[in-house]
Amino acid sequence: MISTEWIGYGAAVLTTLSFVPQVWQIWTTRHTKDISLRMYILFTGGVSLWLLYGLLLGSWPIIVANCVTLVLAGMVLALKLRHG
Repeated sequence: MISTEWIGYGAAVLTTLSFVPQVWQIWTTRHTKDISLRMYILFTGGVSLWLLYGLLLGSWPIIVANCVTLVLAGMVLALKLRHG
């Protein structure tokens, strides 16, 4: 039987990996015109709070997923700020 924690890890892997194509696309093209700055500011803030929540709970799926997602979303945000 699959444990609840493994379901969390599966969700974490899929949602975190979903950012990789966006980061790669921006990294290679430097095109950010269609990326919403406000959305990424809000999203990065939300991911930071999810990370804090995971740390407070001691939940590794939440911690790991949000650490990686924070890095990837932060990269998109930084590239958006840099390349406008």
